[in-house]
Amino acid sequence: MKKIIIALSAIGILLSSSCGNRKIERVDPNLATDISGRWNDTDSKLVAEEMTKDVLTKPWIGNFEKTSNRKPVVIIGSVRNKTSEYIDATGFIKNMEVAFINEGRVSVVQSADERNQVRDERNDQQTFASEESKKKWGKEKGADFMMNGVITSITDEYKNRKSVAYQINLELTNLETNEKVWIGQKQIKKLVKN
Repeated sequence: MKKIIIALSAIGILLSSSCGNRKIERVDPNLATDISGRWNDTDSKLVAEEMTKDVLTKPWIGNFEKTSNRKPVVIIGSVRNKTSEYIDATGFIKNMEVAFINEGRVSVVQSADERNQVRDERNDQQTFASEESKKKWGKEKGADFMMNGVITSITDEYKNRKSVAYQINLELTNLETNEKVWIGQKQIKKLVKN
């Protein structure tokens, strides 16, 4: 019995000491980290920045500005995840919006869900805000173009090696004519050794 108690005590000490060795450090958010080999924040930022630069250098924007005499208004719709991984496309969409707005060549309007929150607030202002500060109905900007897309992946695995190829396809569509004015494609490939 005494040997069992000593053995259990030793196991408890080993377990508690191994749990206490965890080290956490803060790093620069722009530092590329790839621990698992799955889609991550670095991939999201890089793809959003590259595809935004590409879409803003194509003829659609100049063509629109010539005929409309203003910069286009864009809404980013859905970016579907068709991979076998959990990818929250919201982060990718927000990265696209940031890149668009920071470039200054297009205006970006709220998505459908976000728009409903803004409308609820405007509705509350009609009752609770002062006359000079409440916002009027019917002043929203309508989008000229909508961006939608899909993220797919192909995984190849053998023994302790794995290759994951991601493909991101985005399309920008003229909302009035239903014409696709830009199609972008970006690929990322990762090799993982266990």
